[in-house]
Amino acid sequence: MQFFRPLRPIAALSFDLDDTLYDNEPVMHACEQDAAAALGRRYPQLAHLSAADWAARRHLRAQREPALQHDMTALRGATIAAELVAHGMAESEAERGAQQGMAEFIRLRNRIRVPQETLLVLATLAERWPLVAISNGNADPALIGLAPYFQFCLRAGPDGRAKPYPDMFQLAAQRLGIRPESLLHVGDHLQTDVQGAIHAGAQACWLNDHQRQLRSDDHSRTLPTLEIRRLASLCELL
Repeated sequence: MQFFRPLRPIAALSFDLDDTLYDNEPVMHACEQDAAAALGRRYPQLAHLSAADWAARRHLRAQREPALQHDMTALRGATIAAELVAHGMAESEAERGAQQGMAEFIRLRNRIRVPQETLLVLATLAERWPLVAISNGNADPALIGLAPYFQFCLRAGPDGRAKPYPDMFQLAAQRLGIRPESLLHVGDHLQTDVQGAIHAGAQACWLNDHQRQLRSDDHSRTLPTLEIRRLASLCELL
């Protein structure tokens, strides 16, 4: 544990989900492949589209509609609907198809096994402080065994702009009834988590479990309050 700023009194902790509480990369790789295949089976006119093709289409859609960058679920759904319309489907039918496609995506996306160590750390911390989740993604704590540890979960889109924008950090503090500087946010990303939390007036704990170099990392713009190499190190704050 290394400190870069004075640690102020903590009234609550917030956690990023993906790649902070579990390894999200293999989950998303499998999900993207299986979701593309499922769409191809349901709609043969889309069977030629690979996971990479869908990613490229989402990128173009987000460029045309920047607001969708703050809601990954809406972006995915809009991309599916647009592709179905482009292949001759009526808009109303395409919307229903997109809803069905997203329901399958959410199922696939939540095939997550949270490490036992993560659960033990959250259980220990929850005895001392209220915990909340703040995520840019669409993992559902209720579907992956994390809901019992969190007071609530905020997601980009329904609950504000995506991190590093301050919306969700400030909303979390407001809902918890605390000042932002009393919130310690824990996350793996130096821009979305660390920069976002610090600029929102909160404190930031950088989970650096891949031994990256803070001062040479491409996303390093703002110093965290502290850096840890393992989530379990948070228990030392007790």
